[in-house]
Amino acid sequence: MSNVETALRIAKLREEINHHNHRYHVLDDPLISDAQYDVLMQELRTLEAERPELVTSDSPTQRVGATPQQGFAEVVHPLPMLSLGNAFDTDELYAWHQRAQELLDGATFDMVCELKIDGLAVALTYEDRRLVRGATRGNGTSGEDVTANLRTIRSIPLAVIGDPVPQRFEVRGEVFFPKSGFDRMNDERVAQGEPPYANPRNTAAGSLRQLDPRMTASRPLDIFVYALGYAEGGDTPDTHWKTLQWMKDLGFKTNPVNAVCHTLEEVEAYYRKWVEEKEALDYGVDGVVVKVDPLSYQRHMGIVGREPRWAIAYKFPSTQEITRLNDIGINVGRTGSLNPYAILEPVNVGGVTVKMATLHNEDDIRRKDIRKGDWVTVERAGEVIPRVVAPVVARRTGKERKFRMPKRCPVCREPVVRPPGEAMTYCVNSRCPAQFARLLMHFVGREAMDVEGMGEKLALSMLEAGLVADISDLYYVTRDQLLSLDRMADKSADNILKGVEQSKGRPLPNVIFGLGIRHVGIETADALVRHFGSLKRIVTASEEELAAVPGIGPKIAESVTAHFQRESNKGVVEKLRRAGVRMEAEAGARDAGPGPLDGMRFVVTGRLSSMSRSEAEGRIKEMGGAVGSSVSKKTTALIVGEDPGSKADQAASLGTQTLDEEQFIKLLEGDTLLLKGTEG
Repeated sequence: MSNVETALRIAKLREEINHHNHRYHVLDDPLISDAQYDVLMQELRTLEAERPELVTSDSPTQRVGATPQQGFAEVVHPLPMLSLGNAFDTDELYAWHQRAQELLDGATFDMVCELKIDGLAVALTYEDRRLVRGATRGNGTSGEDVTANLRTIRSIPLAVIGDPVPQRFEVRGEVFFPKSGFDRMNDERVAQGEPPYANPRNTAAGSLRQLDPRMTASRPLDIFVYALGYAEGGDTPDTHWKTLQWMKDLGFKTNPVNAVCHTLEEVEAYYRKWVEEKEALDYGVDGVVVKVDPLSYQRHMGIVGREPRWAIAYKFPSTQEITRLNDIGINVGRTGSLNPYAILEPVNVGGVTVKMATLHNEDDIRRKDIRKGDWVTVERAGEVIPRVVAPVVARRTGKERKFRMPKRCPVCREPVVRPPGEAMTYCVNSRCPAQFARLLMHFVGREAMDVEGMGEKLALSMLEAGLVADISDLYYVTRDQLLSLDRMADKSADNILKGVEQSKGRPLPNVIFGLGIRHVGIETADALVRHFGSLKRIVTASEEELAAVPGIGPKIAESVTAHFQRESNKGVVEKLRRAGVRMEAEAGARDAGPGPLDGMRFVVTGRLSSMSRSEAEGRIKEMGGAVGSSVSKKTTALIVGEDPGSKADQAASLGTQTLDEEQFIKLLEGDTLLLKGTEG
């Protein structure tokens, strides 16, 4: 083909493929088979490879074309992404409607009812028909730029169709993980020996925040678009319902069960229908969003705080049942925490038989006054673990027994302690069998030593056979010892030994994370390694030296110090060293040098308008500064947002410098002369 013919064929293929994408992923009404679709895509890829100068960002081949990112840039929303007020019963719904009418001088209005999707809100910006940016909701004022990941969701058009189209506009939608796809993915993970994900909503959020868009693309995310954020350079409809139809005509996927209701009775009927039928949907929902339809009315009503007066979330009731609490058991966690749980008379809650439920901690049990033998209300809202909501006090007989946390570990019988200021009680015996079984599973897990072939059954078998008494013993187990275990074949034993040997080269942060030190996650372990460079230096560091590391507060420093004060834990490190496990940071893993805020300590208080508190603390750490939770004589400056509370008073009494948000932003831009003692 000539150059002109190639260009025309590429344009034709894109148009045809986009049409079939829309039919398949938005309308759920395909016109061709998967094989026929693949033929079209392969031809387009071939032609674009021959003529790379003709590749455009909205080509169907570019949905997974981005390289892994280093992080997500911040996006400030031109218009805030608002929260919704809630109505939990009919009275609250009618009260909202009455307030709306009063604001509109008694005018009547239609309402649009939409299911409240349990997903992640995003904003999609289009310029000259093409998708140019996608961002998460974040704190409502600013979010994260996840354009590359959103481009992988096939129900999001890379370029819109139809007319008229504003020159620049933003639509808002909810990204979700379909239940069927979530179940399928979890089945695959279990078959591969990996733990299943907890619920679709959290997994959808995690999928969108993958730094490698190819990971996002491997998960069948979907979206429903529910609102127009803003539009420039073109006319748009004058009601919300017409806007939904208009966005659908442009190629966006809107929820087909959306409905216009003329009266509150119709809203109630819509609500009752989906209370009864929500489980049949392929996505999670937790209520109905009711919106005033005329957009002129919405603008007149405005917002209060961060909630629009013209919309309300009419929440579904949580799925609850009443059953008897037969007993309260104690589960010993990996870090030694004693976790109480309810042992229940089996009851069907939302289609699932529940025999056990979480009780959180001792204080929560006392606050709710939950007693052994009580009749209790059990809740299973969405996909979360069942929990005991409250006792049914009216059904008490006087035979119920109050709960008391045991003074000794129920597994090893060693004394337990509850550190001051903490909600949890701990078994401090690092050789406690229950604690060790979970620690061993943690140690061989993917984020730690990543020992292939090690599953829970094998770990427990090795423990029961006495092959391992601490995690370092794993590196001294022989082939003959493995073959002595039940159902252990030669090839399996060889694979495990190979996995153990390969794990010796794991980076030092993973080794430290695998030790199971309380409060030390992989990011904290990485910060320790970048500062100290070796495990030996971390083991011998004082609590003060640890607390001085950016990102390591007093609580973590105390925990690390306490861990390595135990001779048994020092012994584990020494045995790992002798086995050949990495003890030093990899080349280039240590901090390159001091940042502009090196040696300085900051505290952030109040509400910042340009970023969240965690984002502010992260920026400080990136510049070498340390972040504290309370103001002290060591605090260099207090960053003060709106409603700062008592920390501002503490800073004033100590003579600590305070910076408002504008000064703080200048500091982040490099103006360290703002700080006392840095002049000249």
